Amino acid sequence: MRIALDAMGGDFAPHEQVKGALEALKLVNHKIILVGDKEILSQELEKLGAKNERRILLKHAPEVVRMEEQPLVALRRKKNSSIRVGLQLVKSGAAQAFVSAGNTGAVMLAAKMILGTLEGISRPAIGVLLPSKKGPFLLIDAGANVDSKPEHLLEFAIMGHIYSKAIMERESPRIGLLSIGEEDFKGNGLTKNAFMLLKSIPQINFVGNVEGKEFFEGKADVVVCDGFVGNLALKISESAAAFISQMLREVFSRNILTKFAYLCVKNGLKAMREKTDYRAFGGAPLLGVRGVCIICHGSSNSEAIANAIKVAVDMVQKRVNEKIERHMEVVRDSLGISTSIWHQLKDKFITLKSSRQVDAGGEE
Repeated sequence: MRIALDAMGGDFAPHEQVKGALEALKLVNHKIILVGDKEILSQELEKLGAKNERRILLKHAPEVVRMEEQPLVALRRKKNSSIRVGLQLVKSGAAQAFVSAGNTGAVMLAAKMILGTLEGISRPAIGVLLPSKKGPFLLIDAGANVDSKPEHLLEFAIMGHIYSKAIMERESPRIGLLSIGEEDFKGNGLTKNAFMLLKSIPQINFVGNVEGKEFFEGKADVVVCDGFVGNLALKISESAAAFISQMLREVFSRNILTKFAYLCVKNGLKAMREKTDYRAFGGAPLLGVRGVCIICHGSSNSEAIANAIKVAVDMVQKRVNEKIERHMEVVRDSLGISTSIWHQLKDKFITLKSSRQVDAGGEE
């Protein structure tokens, strides 16, 4: 197996990317293709004493899509960017997965353009692992789609179900819908229609709504929402964690007594940080594209890159995409919609069906 790594994308590229690739070789016994400027990457490998590492391959890509660039404009202008070249490797079969900590918008757009979507999936979605009292859970969508319909949330739920089962090893993943109340009649039009649609699908273990106050309680293994809400939830969570961390540092550094108190709880705080450290989870899979694509945090270090590569390998080995397509076919059949007309009819049929069920249940 070969994993293509965008060695030029990220805040600390290419050093942390190359170092992460070398660390990944200790976790997976596969080849890694470093995509980027060959001369620069060769120099980095030499600095790290790995110039002759046979499991590291180089693919020249002289252009880089910067973080601040508009994705569509940059991808059109930069035909030889590390993002486009890396995804083309997956498209051609030269690589089985692509990992990038570069411009997230560009990676999402290029993946959809170059790889296309899985059968039955109209909207790829980002799945992000977050910590909870009962272990990690998957938030989907975390930012790929700012405008979604109920049937898109169904797609997200099915993709989350398969990912949780295959990668997180949950036997019967609990699927929750992020909303403003646990009652089925609470929420906006999108969540109320999505609730009734998810409830009508026997192929998933739908446990109902998840309120904001239950977000980290571990009520669900997969929390489904549209990308606008999901990205807000993710960014607010990251901001809150940073704020609390800063507050703790200020409290423990006030005087000699608070510094002594810190020594007493140091190990506990370290364990807490490890549970919430995004680097341990690796990257976020872009589920729904025809190929494995892992999106990493822009500030990923070598540890995060290595873990993201491991996630990519797991997804390929466990055939997550094939399982998503099979599950979507079963769901389509249960709704009485053939494969050929799924994309044509679902906007009208499924939304109408779920809307009627919501109307029958009454409004808040």
